[in-house]
Amino acid sequence: MNTAKNSKFDLAGTMTGRERLIKTLNFVKTDRVPVDMGGTLCSGAHVSIIAKLRQAVGLDRPGDPVKVIEPYQMLGEVAVDLRDALGLDVVYLPGLKNFFGFANTDWKPWKTFDGTDVLVPGMFNTEQETDGSILQYPEGDRSVPASVRMPENCFYFNSIIRQEPIDESRLDPADNLEEFSPISDEDLRFYEKQAEELYNNTDLAVAAGFPGTGFGDIALVPGPFMKHPKGIRDVEEWYVSLVTRKEYIKDVFAGQTERVIKNLEKIYQAVGNKVHLIFMDGADLATQNTLFCGPDGYRELYMPFSRKLNDWIHANTEWKTMKHSCGGCEPLIEGFIEAGFDILNPVQTSARGMDPQLLVDKYGGRIAFWGGGVDTQKTLPFGTPEEVRREVSERIRVFNSKGGFVFNTIHNIQGNTPIENLLAMFEALGRKVSV
Repeated sequence: MNTAKNSKFDLAGTMTGRERLIKTLNFVKTDRVPVDMGGTLCSGAHVSIIAKLRQAVGLDRPGDPVKVIEPYQMLGEVAVDLRDALGLDVVYLPGLKNFFGFANTDWKPWKTFDGTDVLVPGMFNTEQETDGSILQYPEGDRSVPASVRMPENCFYFNSIIRQEPIDESRLDPADNLEEFSPISDEDLRFYEKQAEELYNNTDLAVAAGFPGTGFGDIALVPGPFMKHPKGIRDVEEWYVSLVTRKEYIKDVFAGQTERVIKNLEKIYQAVGNKVHLIFMDGADLATQNTLFCGPDGYRELYMPFSRKLNDWIHANTEWKTMKHSCGGCEPLIEGFIEAGFDILNPVQTSARGMDPQLLVDKYGGRIAFWGGGVDTQKTLPFGTPEEVRREVSERIRVFNSKGGFVFNTIHNIQGNTPIENLLAMFEALGRKVSV
């Protein structure tokens, strides 16, 4: 259970994390702002940061390994003891397989480039190139071409484009639908078991990310989990296709929608309302200074399909739905609301048009803000602890003025972030370190 008496911080609060989060997403006043770290795959921290944080709050000694629960972004596990120590309000329900298409089982030791001892899944089969970079393979199968590469001395993997030359006369939307297959009984049993465990054994809100609900997520388009991806799999080619092959894209999204609703029907039968929110769509539609598509383009290409999924979810479940888009996506937020999304993440306040007060004034009370709590590009990694405290306090003041604010950093906490700044962030959230 997530209780203050087990925490390494002095916490105040009269609600459970589950109550606090549900009320917040319904814009009902709570005892304090709910806090997330690790509740989604875009709100966690690099494994090296989790290792240092565990040491800082007295849970581990240097060298104790942390599990890498999402290898593409090298996210560390926010385990039960760390959730309790930090007084978090959200817990993540994982899928059976990770980003590379193999299960997080049969853990084995590994060491990151920065020297952190970690545990990785047994099928985490890397190969080092002559330039020092590391290759990773879909489903851990070295008999097929590698799907991602981590450059030497870096923290993360980048997708390798494996698209064959495109023959326009043979281009078939079915090739970009290969990954949206009927969900297996094994997956359903896994979701059912995990949801039951998290719902009954914690008092936290349960967040999940079910497959196929996002349209054109550029991290997924190259198919890093697929041995032989077909269709349009080049990142640049995909973005070009949003203009030059609109009907193709619409056919892909339409086929995806039909298949995913059938899967969601089965998933809901398995987990019911033991899940409280789902990370729906991770497609980034903006850069830090501009948009990948304008409001009209969003309404034409994305909104009809997102709305169908959101309409089904809101008609048949109690789940809240989250839209993720990095960058200056402010001109699209009205469209996100019309599409039925309940939550916006990661609220990149450093990007163009994303001033916190502006966002609250225009959209507060109509869509919840999950993120925006502190800048992970500048303040958290390069500021002073006092600057971190100041920014966290100001963001809470502004974003929580109309309710509907879940504190989280802007996307995942990056490697090399000073641990004293991370502790300052939690202190600003009302946690007093008592190691």
